[in-house]
Amino acid sequence: MRHLARLADYCSITNMHTKNLAIVWAPNLLRSKQIESACFSGTAAFMEVRIQSVVVEFILNHVDVLFSSKLSSVIRDGAGVSA
Repeated sequence: MRHLARLADYCSITNMHTKNLAIVWAPNLLRSKQIESACFSGTAAFMEVRIQSVVVEFILNHVDVLFSSKLSSVIRDGAGVSA
């Protein structure tokens, strides 16, 4: 994810900003067996892929926070979990 976020830094050259990267990579990063099955209609499959791309775009826009060592230590220590 950090690599894709770094690629987005060069969007002025490549035109691959986080939204474009998310559209391209989301189906591979967040594969769905439901989409791949024949019972999913075209519209439903499109909506599922759209949700996936929004999630990946959010991750790319917040990669520094989500994958920071500080957040990892909070999660590991359980300090971020309320009872």
